[in-house]
Amino acid sequence: MPASHEAQITEWLASQQQAMIDLLRDAVNIDSGSYDKPGVDAVGARFEQHFAAHGIEAWREPHDVFGDALHALVAKPGSNEKPVLLMGHRDTVFPKGEVARRPFAIEGSRAYGPGVADMKAGLVINAFVAAAFQKFGSAPCPIKLLITADEEIASPSSRPVIEREARTARAVYNSEPGRPTGNVVTSRKGGVFMRFEIAGKAAHSGGNFAQGISAIGELAHKIVQIHALTDLAKGITLNVGLVSGGQSVNTTAPHAEGQIDMRYIEPADRAKTLAAIEAIIATSSVPGTVAKLHVNGEFLPVVQNAASKNMFDAYRAAARDAGLPNVEGEFAGGCADSGFTASVGTPTICGVGPVGGNAHTAQEYLELDSIVPRAQTLALAILRTGVD
Repeated sequence: MPASHEAQITEWLASQQQAMIDLLRDAVNIDSGSYDKPGVDAVGARFEQHFAAHGIEAWREPHDVFGDALHALVAKPGSNEKPVLLMGHRDTVFPKGEVARRPFAIEGSRAYGPGVADMKAGLVINAFVAAAFQKFGSAPCPIKLLITADEEIASPSSRPVIEREARTARAVYNSEPGRPTGNVVTSRKGGVFMRFEIAGKAAHSGGNFAQGISAIGELAHKIVQIHALTDLAKGITLNVGLVSGGQSVNTTAPHAEGQIDMRYIEPADRAKTLAAIEAIIATSSVPGTVAKLHVNGEFLPVVQNAASKNMFDAYRAAARDAGLPNVEGEFAGGCADSGFTASVGTPTICGVGPVGGNAHTAQEYLELDSIVPRAQTLALAILRTGVD
């Protein structure tokens, strides 16, 4: 790719910092919890305005329950080449009303607000990188964008869309926030999120204690057994993070429930650990109790292979040229949609968004000075993608 094209793109992106912050402010100042379809779709509409203003084709893939999937395309006329896919989610973990309590704000070199780093800033750089290629027409291949709506709840509606788009892509850049170190994410854990229900039998805990069957007693046994499956050396962790149950303090508990977070690194460990959990759920320590297991959702791991390693090496070189000399690949224990794209065999890098931290908390922040160089790095990496 001629250096002049690189200079055009990077210089234009540098001139757009305030416009990027303005779009980010608008996106953050819309409540968009995963179950808030009107709010999530309103964020999508704001990005549709951006695409329309820059002459970029965009369309929605509707969903009745969750937010619509938003697609955009910077075409390369006459090309049948596989596109690069820029991906991100616009839902947050925060409830409706969070924006009113703490809207977008800038303090010093950082921006704050619900979803400012995770991951509305990543969507902003995707949108402006797309606008740069639309403006200068120098993309080496088509560029597709996918903005999904339910990643924070394991992408129940978006997963098939993500996998479909990834299968037709040459590479995927997922613009989750860059690590506080400035690194990107080259591998991630997978996760399975489960709920188990236990049925016991109610009885007066004073007058008819022997007739009762305590579901809470059984819950306690199962929690200990499930936690014992943790193997830190292998990166397998089990956490029963939510429990409930019982009827009253003077009644043996007729019901109880627990919710399980299971994380793993190696795909083979998923089946082995899940089978062990199923055996625990099926076996009663308190006679007379019955338990059922439900899988609420899951993410697949990102495991770096030779192709994604080459992709990362090219990204790191682009980062150096954009003024970020120390970008490395980092392992993340958290899960993301990038696991779905990596698992269908498409080279994937995650965490290429602007740098931020404290996601999912009121202290979530974004390093404003990282917006332009991360956008420039992404653009340079795409420019140097080449054509198969």
